[in-house]
Amino acid sequence: MPETGGTPQGGPLSPLLANILLDEVDKELERRGHQFARYADDCNVYVHSEAAGHRVMALLRRLYGRLRLEVNEEKSAVGKADERKFLGYSFWFRPDGSVKLRVADKTKALFKSELRSMTKRVRGQSLESVIKGLRPKLIGWKNYFRLSDQVGFFRDMDKWIRHRLRALRLKQWRRGPTIFRELRRMGATIPVAAKVAFSSKRWWHNSAMDLNRVLDIRFFDRLGLPKLAD
Repeated sequence: MPETGGTPQGGPLSPLLANILLDEVDKELERRGHQFARYADDCNVYVHSEAAGHRVMALLRRLYGRLRLEVNEEKSAVGKADERKFLGYSFWFRPDGSVKLRVADKTKALFKSELRSMTKRVRGQSLESVIKGLRPKLIGWKNYFRLSDQVGFFRDMDKWIRHRLRALRLKQWRRGPTIFRELRRMGATIPVAAKVAFSSKRWWHNSAMDLNRVLDIRFFDRLGLPKLAD
């Protein structure tokens, strides 16, 4: 059945309407001295104890009820700040007690799943076209999460993406003689080209170690692959 009410999810009108409708909720939280962050209908309220969290949750149910809105019980919960996420971010605490932003675990898993789908080892798509498709995704993700303090994760993702792309290139070459010829053409030594070509069907295994010397970071730089850890 076609929907007859509401606005499209992700549309520019939704946050504006949410701000208008939920303004009195914001004012009540401010009046009570609560620290909170809200974007459209996604809201985190930060308090000092679990008991206070349950009181605020009950308050929000009442406030939303007056507006004829319902709290999504499946996505809403009282929990520690570093266990909850907000717009893809969450917190982590350094040994010195300072608080830093990080990419939430569920967001990381979703991102990796999307990249895995975009770099499938299938025929008919060149390495260049795969990288062209990755560019807006990687640049957008990098810009959105630039506030996070997780350089190690970004570096690991860069390595994993290059590994996926090397495996894609090997599968495109397919046969041992082709792999040997192409690697030699790219400057690989005879021992390295022969070693990789000998195990021509082990694409993932072959996409590390020796192949890194040929399809290195500079190779992917020339193809325009963005780095997350820049």
